[in-house]
Amino acid sequence: MATQNVLILGAGAIGAFYGSLLSRLATLRVSVVCRSNFRAVSTSGFRVTSPTFGEYTWKPFKVFGKPADAGNPALGGLRKWDYIVVSTKALPDVSDDSVLLNGLVGDGTKVVLVQNGLGVEEPYVARWSSKGVRVLSAVTIASCEQVEHGVIRHNRWTRINVAPFKCPNDTGRDFVRWLNEVGVRDAKFDPEEKMQMLRWHKCAINAAMNPSSVLSGGAPNVDMSLDEEMSRHLIGVMQEVIDTAPKVVGIEMPKEFATAEQILASTKKNDSKSIPSMQQDWAKGAKMELEVILGAPIKLARAKGIEMPRLQSIYALIKMKQKRRDAGHKL
Repeated sequence: MATQNVLILGAGAIGAFYGSLLSRLATLRVSVVCRSNFRAVSTSGFRVTSPTFGEYTWKPFKVFGKPADAGNPALGGLRKWDYIVVSTKALPDVSDDSVLLNGLVGDGTKVVLVQNGLGVEEPYVARWSSKGVRVLSAVTIASCEQVEHGVIRHNRWTRINVAPFKCPNDTGRDFVRWLNEVGVRDAKFDPEEKMQMLRWHKCAINAAMNPSSVLSGGAPNVDMSLDEEMSRHLIGVMQEVIDTAPKVVGIEMPKEFATAEQILASTKKNDSKSIPSMQQDWAKGAKMELEVILGAPIKLARAKGIEMPRLQSIYALIKMKQKRRDAGHKL
């Protein structure tokens, strides 16, 4: 097999973790675009600890400080990458990040969107599909955190599902096969419709856990799951999203997907004290993924004449909280 060039765009916890695993294949050259961790990674690479894959150091093939550099041959970049894995925060209310691929893609490039929420694929399809770029939608459940620049701690889970989005049905099977070959046994390839239901299912988890942590003062997932009233709230939010998804997408929720009660039971066993990503962003003063996790499902449901009162209440509260913080109010 010819060598494939893979670029991780957004080498935070998730991007670096999966990139480090893919790099174990001799046929893949895996490079990264870093931001705040650029200096640390350029110097020392990533140090990764995992209960599944052990402790190791990964030095990417190339480390770039910004997307444009990854397209500059003078800096070791390429005009056309074979695969680009996008694992940045999805913030459509801030910017259209599909433009970041300018100068990096061409006919046959496959773009894997490992991002939370709903509707993340459309900007990439609109901008690049006419150029022969194939878009893949991916959902992962992996408890990972970057505890300091270049230091990745994988706590639990390596579930990742990949599906083509508005492109030929077999697109992306090689990406899943690579993950399987490096030991990610629960990497799966799905049809497009099932992936959209999976996105709604993952959204149910994120829409419950993420904003609730922020609104409760930074509570870890496990603490929320063990509190009697909070656990009722979490199940209520998850169930609302799970019940709404089939009415919007038009197919039944797959029976193998976990129920809200099963999700909560699993969360109670996660003793890592992991903090949801939205709370991590809030603590840093960064923008939170409010639109793709909360706003998008509400808007998609309303277009079908369906209201989501639990989710709408959370969305209104946390959106105002962010708005007041960004306006300089002391909270």
